[in-house]
Amino acid sequence: MKDNLHQYRKSYEKGALSEETVSQNPFQQFRTWYYETKEAGGVDEVNAMTLTTIDLQGFPKGRVVLLKKYDELGFYFYTNYDSEKGKSIAENNKVSLSFFWPNMERQIIIKGVATRTSEADSTNYFHSRPKGSQLGAVVSQQSSKIENRTVLEERLKQLEIEYENKEVPKPENWGGYVVTPVSFEFWQGRPNRLHDRLKYELEEYDWRMTRLQP
Repeated sequence: MKDNLHQYRKSYEKGALSEETVSQNPFQQFRTWYYETKEAGGVDEVNAMTLTTIDLQGFPKGRVVLLKKYDELGFYFYTNYDSEKGKSIAENNKVSLSFFWPNMERQIIIKGVATRTSEADSTNYFHSRPKGSQLGAVVSQQSSKIENRTVLEERLKQLEIEYENKEVPKPENWGGYVVTPVSFEFWQGRPNRLHDRLKYELEEYDWRMTRLQP
């Protein structure tokens, strides 16, 4: 049976995006939108973002990861360095991050360069996680093939006993990345598909803002 998707239509009418009202600093504009979205409610994980990399066969691949912090250097997430995305970043560290917040009819696309964070940063974040999440990072050889789920669950049970009263060491192949932006695009849905799109591009040390057609 085929689904007819032609009638799936929505009129976007919750806001506008104007050069006169946005911040000239894209990090500040991100911060404003992030907290407005959080305060509005209706999104379970406001920090969920789609990370897109180019894999070793040259194909783009996007997956949802969680933003764990951001500062003047960029946007941080944590993962297994030997995972598919880790290997892709090692080969080509030009990546894209995208946030879609339907409750506000907004999207942000960030292009940037991903680099590993320091070992101290990775270790500090690892030990801030719940112990179950720490053990999960030790158990999983992320992106590798496995016979069945039972293998994972048995490994987890063994580690729960082993580290019941001990600190879980951070795996050497697990840690953070920071994506340092070279461009931001802010998208606000508008009626009749005439959406607002403002793009910030880094030119030497300054951000230049331009409006894009929808």
